[in-house]
Amino acid sequence: MPGNGLWRTKSIEQSIADTDHPDTKLRRNLTAWDLTVFGVAVVIGAGIFTLTASTAGNLAGPSVSLAFVLAAVACALAALCYAEFASTVPVAGSAYTFSYATFGEFMAWIIGWDLVLEFAVGAAAVAKGWSLYLETVLGQLGLDLKTTAVLGSLEVDWGSLLLVFALTALLVVGTKLSSRVSAVITAVKVAVVLLVIVLGIAYINTDNYRPYIPPAETGDSVGTGLEQSLFSLITGYAGSTYGVLGLLAAASLVFFAFIGFDVVATTAEETRNPQKAVPRGILGSLVIVTVLYVAVSLVITGMLPYDRLKTQPDGSRATLATAFAENGVDWAATVISVGALAGLTTVVMVLMLGQSRVLFAMSRDGLLPRGLARTGRFGTPHRITAGIGVLVAVAAGFFPAGKLEEMVNVGTLFAFVLVSAGVLVLRKTRPDLPRGFRVPLVPLVPVLAIIACAWLMLNLTALTWVRFLAWMALGVVVYFAYSRRNSLLGRKHHADATPVVRPDEVP
Repeated sequence: MPGNGLWRTKSIEQSIADTDHPDTKLRRNLTAWDLTVFGVAVVIGAGIFTLTASTAGNLAGPSVSLAFVLAAVACALAALCYAEFASTVPVAGSAYTFSYATFGEFMAWIIGWDLVLEFAVGAAAVAKGWSLYLETVLGQLGLDLKTTAVLGSLEVDWGSLLLVFALTALLVVGTKLSSRVSAVITAVKVAVVLLVIVLGIAYINTDNYRPYIPPAETGDSVGTGLEQSLFSLITGYAGSTYGVLGLLAAASLVFFAFIGFDVVATTAEETRNPQKAVPRGILGSLVIVTVLYVAVSLVITGMLPYDRLKTQPDGSRATLATAFAENGVDWAATVISVGALAGLTTVVMVLMLGQSRVLFAMSRDGLLPRGLARTGRFGTPHRITAGIGVLVAVAAGFFPAGKLEEMVNVGTLFAFVLVSAGVLVLRKTRPDLPRGFRVPLVPLVPVLAIIACAWLMLNLTALTWVRFLAWMALGVVVYFAYSRRNSLLGRKHHADATPVVRPDEVP
């Protein structure tokens, strides 16, 4: 157990040994296919239905397809690092567990606290989006039914409450069942995406692809003060629309359409052959969604000139439905809404799954109450899952989403940076560990991953950074108030360091 205090690390061997404790043992029944489904389920959400068209119109023009490729490359660099870690340390917790083994307990707590932003807050924000799409679909079916209700002075989003409670029950019953349900719903939304591609090909006008990278124009949408990107705040650079810099800005934006693949790593402990299945699940899902994203972006920018996809003065944004409506295919809007509804369902479910596994690992280590880590007769951490369901339901049902999405992004990228750096540290400190998957070209790939993620973080608004730092400060308070004193690793270190005093030595 190297180190002490804030920097004490938990050995890989101890982390793996903890997975066999009967009270906190997870059931191993997932395959590489299950993990790939989870990855596709969480990554393909509403973003593919909304982000593609607006990014083409506002930033990149037809080159939005190249922006997706650039974003996928940056994401793949981090994915390779996740794959090596997950195959080496097949334990629940993902980046939290990896950080505990490399950077020590304090950084592990920080990253675990940070992942709450990515998973729980993200699930709440997406659940609100699901509720809005449900209202749209009901309207298209002739049912004029609002998914919000006013109780006194309180507005309740009953649509998101319904979704979260249903998914919580599903996750408590079992991860394998969740995977099967996710596979069915994911098949529906992928089918909708494929329909969009096949149907849209008939309306492509190749003239719309020229110029592929439109000439640069001075940008006026970067905001001022804390609303501008951190990069703009530091350098004073005003940004641009279109051109090469617009393409790079678009890559920073569409990167967030890929967020969520790291959830696959949180299920490593429930996988039959994690050394092979986890890397296949992570990289396989990333390849599938990249192909779909690029294909959709090529179809949409071929169907309409990019300048007709710009965000309107009233704030309305172009979507996939916009391109089909402009070509007289109005019925496609209903199909796209159903696909988006299905997409968001699995996103919320898999984000809640990932959050429960991170908090499960933290509870098992004593950084949160140990009783939360107990598993029930279904082999799932039912107490934590139920607790997360309540928290997500309260956030989604009673609070506006606001700008929580950007906080999700900064939290995710921070985790990516630590995992990429952790690969370098573990290669140095534990070269003897068996690795089911090895990142190629070390240290080049992890270093490039860190640089790519750092650049994307700089493109987030300064206000997002202020909120992120405030959340991290709260996490530090919780650590010193509770977690440090109750850490199992800390107690063991204290017990080992306490000298044994014989009775005859007592004064």
